[in-house]
Amino acid sequence: MQMSFKTFKGGVHPGDFKSATEKKPVVPAKPPAVAIIPLSQHIGAPCEPLVAVGDEVKMGQKVGDSKGFVSAPVHSSVSGKVIKIEMCNSALGRPVQAVYIENDFQDTWHEDVVPNPNWQQLEIDELKKLIREGGIVGMGGATFPTHVKVSPPPGQVIEYVLVNAAECEPYLTADHRAMLERPEDIIVGLQIVMKVVNAPKGMIGIEDNKPDAVEALKKAAANFPNIEVHALHTKYPQGAEKQLIKVFTNREVPSGGLPSMVGCVVQNPGTCIAIADMVRFGKPLIERNVTITGSGIMEPKNMLVRVGTPLEEVIEQCGGFKSNIRKMVLGGPMMGFSQPGPENQPVTKGTSGILCLTDQEVQLYDIRQCIKCAKCVDVCPVSIMPLFIGSSVEQGMYDKAEAYNAMDCIECGCCTYICPSRRPLVQWIRMSKGDIAARRAAAAAKK
Repeated sequence: MQMSFKTFKGGVHPGDFKSATEKKPVVPAKPPAVAIIPLSQHIGAPCEPLVAVGDEVKMGQKVGDSKGFVSAPVHSSVSGKVIKIEMCNSALGRPVQAVYIENDFQDTWHEDVVPNPNWQQLEIDELKKLIREGGIVGMGGATFPTHVKVSPPPGQVIEYVLVNAAECEPYLTADHRAMLERPEDIIVGLQIVMKVVNAPKGMIGIEDNKPDAVEALKKAAANFPNIEVHALHTKYPQGAEKQLIKVFTNREVPSGGLPSMVGCVVQNPGTCIAIADMVRFGKPLIERNVTITGSGIMEPKNMLVRVGTPLEEVIEQCGGFKSNIRKMVLGGPMMGFSQPGPENQPVTKGTSGILCLTDQEVQLYDIRQCIKCAKCVDVCPVSIMPLFIGSSVEQGMYDKAEAYNAMDCIECGCCTYICPSRRPLVQWIRMSKGDIAARRAAAAAKK
């Protein structure tokens, strides 16, 4: 029986633009000739290299790690030789250190990659260790280390594990295909997380424009009465963590708080699959589903791509660019990051999509003065005032932006999408958040 959910305040209804890939099964991408493994593919402390130039490495071998709790190790996605350790480009626009591995094309697995035939008998601490050692992070794009998510502070009781399977970003279909092709693995990963956090109930939310995925997950979960699968209203950003929690539980995560504070843990379908692969088979996170699409791609596809594969090689396997590329985005068009190009940049754990757009999809406008129409306030799902934050940033008044609760912004992009004056509100808010975080860190360091 399908539940009827209340929806969240605000949101928008952009076109979904998914038809180019939603019916296309995931196909394996060719392994890279040289894998570029960034040492920072997650929120938190970057890794230090565990290998040196000239070292022979194997597939699944840990090549970077950090002593920080909020961090995640990185592994080689190929077997071969380390040829250099130097900077590569990243989605956020700043260079990061990376290990460059020349592929021997033998795909020799490291000795640490061994299956766990008795994985269902593993204790909670053993499961947490496997999740951490597998380098698993949130694969919806946020890349928060999963072992941290499943380790709530003492006293916080987790009642629900929610799987955010909405995939509400336009163009992206990688999660949709995962739900159709690996639904049982998603259920296994969800069960593992429920065991780790001792949650009695799991719920999977899928937008109702994906009825085939709803049915596939319902069938996979049919024998598990503590797991529910529900179709949600199709509205962006339905898949935002706080909005999903509100829809399912009617609970609100407090300003600056985490889902665990209201008894919830939220995971992505791809993350559930990665957890299942690591716990059952000992396979760390070295590949992921990626949607390569947009009118600027000759042959849009969903591909299973090894982490470290250069973007240029992935695009080449989709027939290459068309001639009139206007913009390239990693992720979706609402929350993704525009890129100057694909050069010296690999697929990472957080690369959900490679979006290549032409003039027919990208329109350029002059930024005009705010007309105080408040449309951005109407659509904001977290009830802040983007127009006032944007004006503050425009004037360089970041302390004022902080007073308007800029840090509560989830960067969904609804405000920029709806603004009739074409003001880059979400981009300004991102700028303010960086300044605010830096000032807070400096103030804390002085104490």
